[in-house]
Amino acid sequence: MNAVVLYSGIALGVVALLVIVFLVIAPPAPRVAIERRRAPGAVQVSTLSRVTNVTVGAIDGVIAKRGSRLFGAAELEQANVKLNPPSFILMVVCAAVVFGGSGLLLGNGTIWAIPLMLVFGALAPVGAKVLLALRAGRRRARFADQLDDSLTLLSGGLRAGHSLLRAIDAVSRDADSPSAEEFARVVNETRVGRDLGDSLDGIAVRMHSEDFQWVSQAIAINREVGGNLAEVFDQVGHTIRERNQIRRQVKALSAEGKMSAYVLLLLPIGVFAFLLLTQPSYFAAFFTSIWGFVAIGVASVLMVVGSLWMMAAVKVKF
Repeated sequence: MNAVVLYSGIALGVVALLVIVFLVIAPPAPRVAIERRRAPGAVQVSTLSRVTNVTVGAIDGVIAKRGSRLFGAAELEQANVKLNPPSFILMVVCAAVVFGGSGLLLGNGTIWAIPLMLVFGALAPVGAKVLLALRAGRRRARFADQLDDSLTLLSGGLRAGHSLLRAIDAVSRDADSPSAEEFARVVNETRVGRDLGDSLDGIAVRMHSEDFQWVSQAIAINREVGGNLAEVFDQVGHTIRERNQIRRQVKALSAEGKMSAYVLLLLPIGVFAFLLLTQPSYFAAFFTSIWGFVAIGVASVLMVVGSLWMMAAVKVKF
């Protein structure tokens, strides 16, 4: 069984290498250009595209029946992923199959083959969730750093005589991403009939930005009682600029503690995984007696408690 699994993995690797070499790197050139072989106006859809579309449609139907989504459209949008939820789920499933097969090959017919396959397969959805959270966090951080500049552009547009919506449209064209995308969304929503205040509140909710919530409240108050909105933007922008400066100082001062926490958390896990792959007999005693399982359970609980404790200690909320 070990030899069959090993040789099957080698054969699949060789086939994949041949496919990459002869179909991707150096594909055979067609004798007649594909544009000349197609009818005018015809759209050629490959077999792989048809299979993918059918699979994505099936996943979308299952998601619609369940009513809940593992990866929602709002979550993908906040992470700036240009895929719909069914397509992203299909990609995660394919990654889970590849990772599970890799774990099965690493087990090489031993008792660890099935656990490694399950653990490696679970890395795909867990890693996708973590990746989306990291991308969304970085996007929100960029938005917070750009907010003072965006307010400066808004203030300048109002002083130039533009209306508020026209100034927001100018920011959507002149600012960097993600501020440009968020302000462009406000403009598009107001064009289809949504209230401007609700659209601005939506930015604050999506970006988890208390600073922009101040901006939205200032605009709402100005629309009710009037006043010099450009001067209000200048004052709010000055306050946000000082808050960003303090936030960067706190982040720099807490960076060493966060790095120490990451090392302390990952070091025992990395050593355990390395010894488990290189010397499986080293941990054999833990899986042959009840006291071994108890020790593993206690160690896992202590790792979780210690991880939560250290993350709470190095996390500075500003």
